[in-house]
Amino acid sequence: MAKVALLYFASLREATGCEREEVETGAADLAGLYAEAASRHGLQWPRERLRVAMDGAFAAWSEPPREGSEVAFIPPVSGG
Repeated sequence: MAKVALLYFASLREATGCEREEVETGAADLAGLYAEAASRHGLQWPRERLRVAMDGAFAAWSEPPREGSEVAFIPPVSGG
């Protein structure tokens, strides 16, 4: 188990009702961590449409979450 901070941006923040949460996870990789969060919050974004970052740098979905890390799930955003 690893304790990590999850950060949500844009529409994910709106869907979860929070911008940050601390969680304990047994997920083997960041894809599994997102699946846990999606299940907990009812998130509808498919993982393939999102970017993931860990500790301030873009990461691969196959990377394992590290104890104490900050993981951000980033949906596509449009600006104007």
